[in-house]
Amino acid sequence: MSPTDRPPATDAALLDSARRTFDIERAALERLRSRLDARFAAACRLLLGCQGRVVVTGMGKSGHVARKIAATLASTGTPAFFLHPGEASHGDLGMLTRGDVLLALSNSGETAEILTLLPQVRRLAVPVIALTGRDGGSLAREADVALDVGVEQEACPHNLAPTASTTAALAMGDALAVALLEARGFSAEDFARAHPGGSLGRRLLLHVEDMMRRGDELPRVRPDTPLAAGLLEMSRKGLGMTAVVDADDRVLGVFTDGDLRRTLDRQLDVHTTPMREVMTPGGRSIAPQELAASAASMMEQHRITALLVVDDERRLVGALNVHDLMRAGVV
Repeated sequence: MSPTDRPPATDAALLDSARRTFDIERAALERLRSRLDARFAAACRLLLGCQGRVVVTGMGKSGHVARKIAATLASTGTPAFFLHPGEASHGDLGMLTRGDVLLALSNSGETAEILTLLPQVRRLAVPVIALTGRDGGSLAREADVALDVGVEQEACPHNLAPTASTTAALAMGDALAVALLEARGFSAEDFARAHPGGSLGRRLLLHVEDMMRRGDELPRVRPDTPLAAGLLEMSRKGLGMTAVVDADDRVLGVFTDGDLRRTLDRQLDVHTTPMREVMTPGGRSIAPQELAASAASMMEQHRITALLVVDDERRLVGALNVHDLMRAGVV
């Protein structure tokens, strides 16, 4: 029966196929986990002792996995890059130097393009770690450390398309990367420094002082300022609030849109009522050295939209609101 003659697949059949795939790949990972032994630790030791870079290589689908492993290693504190084994024999092998470690992926363990490289790799005294599906294959025999990532069956019903095998290799690469980052004490801040353009980098690297409003942009009034003048200050500065400060710029309180609503309910005279009578004493504030993400968390926790920024003596040095955080990509 040709593909065009087959009846359309039912939703149940499609879901069964997906579940079967998950079951096969989950079983492969469980078996992979049970095989972990001293060879994994030995591979980690080689990688931790690498004085150069980890060079990751693989052909075909293994090559795609190798690229991802190299990227994961590089972003978690282990300098690494991908080397295409086919191009390596045509000049790119010059990218490999003494002090590097070669991490080679081959499910069959017999990938010709990788095996061709090994004599030259040996001349450079570069250690080789193999991720292979054949523990007794050529690549495993030539490697300093061979990690068995073999699977009993692919998720493909014909047992042909690399599916469970690529998942296993990818998981082993992740296991190596995580073990290395934990061994090095690689922190979330270290990760953020490698990802300054991403949302995590902005959350972990951007400080309040990097984005707060300063100088004439700050809304501030004295405690004896009439409420009407305080409202004009709020309107001019556009933060939805104003600080109430003493002669030394120390924050005495804050007046917000919420305080305004409460003031209107009391039917106070805006021309004669001083700010000290309607402000919220103290008010929420944050230090300039705090992470911008902490400011976002404080706003969310207290259900406010703006924060004053004060120094150690509670002098007003800045202010920011939720729109500033949004523009910076923190929220």
